[in-house]
Amino acid sequence: MDAIRRNSAIDWIQVRHEETAAFAAGAEAQLTGKLAGCAGSCGPGNLHLINGLYDAHRSMAPVLALASHIPSSEIGTGYFQETHPDQLFRECSHYSELISSPQQMPRVLQTAIQHAVGRRGVSVVSLPGDIAARPAPERAEEHALVTSRPTVRPGDTEIDALARMVDEADRVTLFCGSGTAGAHEEVMAFAERVKAPVGHALRGKEHIQYDNPYDVGMSGLLGYGAAYEATNECDLLLLLGTDFPYNAFLPDDVRTVQVDVRPEHLGRRSKLDLAVWGDVRETLRCLTPKVRPKTDRRFLDRMLKKHAEALEGVVKAYTRKVEKHIPIHPEYVASILDEEAADDAIFTVDTGMCNVWAARYLTPNGRRRVIGSFTHGSMANALPQAIGAQFLDRRRQVISMSGDGGFTMLMGDFLTLVQYDLPVKVILFNNSSLGMVELEMLVSGLPAYGTGNHNPNFAQLARAAGAYAERVEKPKHLRSALRTALHHKGPALVDVVTDPNALSIPPKIKAEMVTGFALSASKMVLDGGVGKMVQMARSNLRNVPRP
Repeated sequence: MDAIRRNSAIDWIQVRHEETAAFAAGAEAQLTGKLAGCAGSCGPGNLHLINGLYDAHRSMAPVLALASHIPSSEIGTGYFQETHPDQLFRECSHYSELISSPQQMPRVLQTAIQHAVGRRGVSVVSLPGDIAARPAPERAEEHALVTSRPTVRPGDTEIDALARMVDEADRVTLFCGSGTAGAHEEVMAFAERVKAPVGHALRGKEHIQYDNPYDVGMSGLLGYGAAYEATNECDLLLLLGTDFPYNAFLPDDVRTVQVDVRPEHLGRRSKLDLAVWGDVRETLRCLTPKVRPKTDRRFLDRMLKKHAEALEGVVKAYTRKVEKHIPIHPEYVASILDEEAADDAIFTVDTGMCNVWAARYLTPNGRRRVIGSFTHGSMANALPQAIGAQFLDRRRQVISMSGDGGFTMLMGDFLTLVQYDLPVKVILFNNSSLGMVELEMLVSGLPAYGTGNHNPNFAQLARAAGAYAERVEKPKHLRSALRTALHHKGPALVDVVTDPNALSIPPKIKAEMVTGFALSASKMVLDGGVGKMVQMARSNLRNVPRP
């Protein structure tokens, strides 16, 4: 710490909880593509980093974590606060090593940095306090550091094989993930050439949905539109830069090709007819000129029509004629927020129902960014990720879409916003429940239990901390409250009381899921919960797609 104090080139950001530091570093690395760092003191201090580091690692964010350790002479004796960080962090890192001598520096640190940047993930260096206090070695070697990754082009054999498969197919669908970042132009050119509908996973939404005349929405548990139909009714499916985990939503009787820059991702979710190791952009640049243009648009147009009907009948259901609905529909909040937010806003999104509202109502445009714990699936990620994003650029609008469950887990770091006068805007979807958990219990045929939160007035808490805040309970006050908060120069919180009965409905309802809802309904009636079931039916009737 004293070395950092004496080095003006390094900024030290003090947070209240180490997990916040790891999430913030991960968000910074995701937004910039460059190395970010975090640190934790020995034992419990660096253990608090582990959840945020898991998220960064699974998001392929280059993060270097410094884990302080007990005095080297005491390691292995059960000393106060003793853990073994070099072992603990191995599962969530590409590199985790203990420095036991000053002479290991700077080579170990350089190796850690090159693992994090080159392999896109976390590196951890564990450093006992007594070793850190020793003088640095004289005339230590200085090495050139890896600062960027090369592009990866598939071999001609793979490109030619893929071109033949595309030419032989009548109905081609593209399903895109975060690996399409920077490849929007190439994906659109290929889709036009082969008349292919383009679906996406949640992490692909911000990179591929905007300016996309071939868009058929998103598949998966949070999905909407015609992406499910497009991926299951084609005769060739191209998985582009996605490690989509929900293989139940992918077909098992369609020829499938996967393109990914990380070879360990190829084929681990789906049975592949061809695996292509390469960047999506470079692969499509090589592939597109080799395939014959297709002229038959019937499959594409049918999917686009289905998608339009789904959007009109399902996704917009909660944003029409709800200006008087109390409690406020969360979909309505997300819709108004989408309209009021800046065109280059950065949204950080809590895991759970906020993922659903963000996926369905935030409009990407190529300039906005959406960051969440989309692979690790941790709660409490939105506020700390917003902190990391805002420190990159205080002038850019950063909005944390927080659920009340996630926000309260790391609520102490709302004080970090105040301490540094960070202009993060926290939009709190306050439904006094763990909404996604309730949905999972209902689909499993169980009545919701142990999912309710008894919440305070969060606006009053935020004002007591020194921030601007407003509580909204009526829809007619929502837009003005959001607009005022978004234009406020400092940190702000809007506590929106939302309908706890508004549930996400999956894009495809299977028989066992319907059975689950029916069973939970009967259990609620037996428990005297008929009023809640009536409210739930009223809240969701328009949003249930017909089988």
